[in-house]
Amino acid sequence: MRSRFSAYCTQEGQYILDTYASQTRSDHTVEDILVFAKQVSFINLDVIDTDENTEYQYVEFKAYYIEGTQLSALHERSRFIKEGDQWLYLDGELYPTESKKVSRNDPCPCLSGKKFKKCHG
Repeated sequence: MRSRFSAYCTQEGQYILDTYASQTRSDHTVEDILVFAKQVSFINLDVIDTDENTEYQYVEFKAYYIEGTQLSALHERSRFIKEGDQWLYLDGELYPTESKKVSRNDPCPCLSGKKFKKCHG
């Protein structure tokens, strides 16, 4: 999960595609992955919970990102399946979240200590 978040941060579309489960990989392209990754700035990942059963591993997380002057979060419970010796992203259940406007002189939500206008603004 953390490696996929890092790949979104660094816009490594091929890595993200490669970490999809084989049964869902064909639903995506590097290009469509990068459209989202390039329009936002991911700033933080909170792993809320993990769980597993005999078939799947689950990770509930919030990935915070800035798009323009809006702070948003992608809140999801992801499902991973093991293929070979690697856990791959299968799908996820999205939860509704609200966006918040960040003003120029607000502290940057990335926790840099700078004002938003001097950091991500």
